[in-house]
Amino acid sequence: MTKVLYITGHPNDETVSNSMAAGKSFIESYKQSNPDHEVVHIDLYDTFIPLIDKEVFDGWGKLQSGKGFEALSETEQQKVARLNELSDEFAAADKYVFVTPMWNLSFPAVVKAYIDAVAVAGKAFKYTTEGAVGLLTDKKALLIQSRGGIYSEGPAADFELGNRYLQTILGFFGVPSVEELVIEGHNQMPEKADEIKADGVRRAEDLGKTF
Repeated sequence: MTKVLYITGHPNDETVSNSMAAGKSFIESYKQSNPDHEVVHIDLYDTFIPLIDKEVFDGWGKLQSGKGFEALSETEQQKVARLNELSDEFAAADKYVFVTPMWNLSFPAVVKAYIDAVAVAGKAFKYTTEGAVGLLTDKKALLIQSRGGIYSEGPAADFELGNRYLQTILGFFGVPSVEELVIEGHNQMPEKADEIKADGVRRAEDLGKTF
């Protein structure tokens, strides 16, 4: 069965967020078109995602030195086990849908924390004598992002670092197909905000039928 991870990185719902409104439109359309696929919603604002901190490094170090899992402290066990769950789930999925806003030219910090959790050597990529090689070569991804200004073209294009980073890291993982759906300009052109949102929701619904 095809498994889709629907990964949302916004604290608000579709009534407030353009990206979440487009994401909801997409995933409802996708489920209707693919009723036999499993869709797992990962709300990054309601999910325990351990930061890669000293306790994680200490836990990993104990395991690498040959000590058993029971040698880890309770907190180390909790964090290391959760990171394993997240990275295993990501590697086992077939499709990824990231729904994010553009914040300060990038995305919310919880998105980076999640990427750090799943970017595991031996699962998402491997090291070889010729460098790192992605292992997720049979996957596909979609990036749904809203931006208050215009960043897809023009003088601000070089400042867009959110989807550009996700494109890069997913390529590093070996994902061969990464599509984008961008809703932008609603703050720059407030008189067109409703039209911009409606167009993004419509495009997302159409994409849900073909992704």
